[in-house]
Amino acid sequence: MISPYPIATKSVPTFYFIGVTTTRSSIMKVFPLWMKVLGRPGVIIEGVDLKIHDSAEAYRQAVAQIKYDPLSLGALVTTHKIDLLTAARDMFDYLDPYAEICDEVSSISKLDGRLEGHAKDPITAGLSLDSIIGEGYFGRTGGDVLCFGAGGSAIATLLHLINKTNPADRPKRFIMVNRSAGRLDHAKEMVAELHTDIRVEYICNADPKKNDEIMKNMPRSSIVINATGMGKDTPGSPITDNGLFPKDTIAWEFNYRGELDFMHQALRQVKSRNVRVEDGWLYFVHGWTQVVAQVLHVNLNKTLFEELNNAANSVR
Repeated sequence: MISPYPIATKSVPTFYFIGVTTTRSSIMKVFPLWMKVLGRPGVIIEGVDLKIHDSAEAYRQAVAQIKYDPLSLGALVTTHKIDLLTAARDMFDYLDPYAEICDEVSSISKLDGRLEGHAKDPITAGLSLDSIIGEGYFGRTGGDVLCFGAGGSAIATLLHLINKTNPADRPKRFIMVNRSAGRLDHAKEMVAELHTDIRVEYICNADPKKNDEIMKNMPRSSIVINATGMGKDTPGSPITDNGLFPKDTIAWEFNYRGELDFMHQALRQVKSRNVRVEDGWLYFVHGWTQVVAQVLHVNLNKTLFEELNNAANSVR
């Protein structure tokens, strides 16, 4: 096949990381260790930094590099999951059901000459959340979920909770707050096609002081999530320093690197409000191992995950 875009012909097997500030990610240290564990030390990782909401041509160029170069094996996609698929949907030969439902791809891989897109976040967000809260959390505590952000990771978390079969594993209410209406509309359309007893509320708001008010009115033992990218890809936090977390809440910062303003705001209330703070490291490991396994066609069992997790933790 001849590419309609200029591509680089690679001389070694290359795995791409399509993000915003890829060189700052811990994966650059972790990936070589994982390749040794997997017996694939010749595979290298290369970052592709694109602007947030970049041009369609930039996304199509990134996809073309993988599609048309034999040694470009695949990619993990972070911030651009929705925008990339919107721009390059026609370039994929297969999309998995989660990619179709969520209208996003976090994994680009090849199989038998096909370019495949997978949305791994509903799996990885679920694995991470389950390890944080355990079984029956919402039935046991009566907490709800407040999620700042309506991008791929936020939608994936909601989808994971909707798919829980035990009512005690589902919150009664999930509030999604986003600065722009477009992503909220996308989430609303997705949920409308599903059957759920979770009451999902969508709030379009860019004012951190109003977010403080929303958070203050959440029941105790709620889960408050920062899925905005603020504190990593963009500065700041969705709440102010005066925002009060509900008592006994879990504050989950999806990022693990950057300024992490939201996480530090939560840490200051560990004693006064009994806030439990979780960062995004486990999400990072689950997310990356799922995509690496997809791209390299590896059977990611529990034993192998623990090996990879230990290797990652050794350089954290």
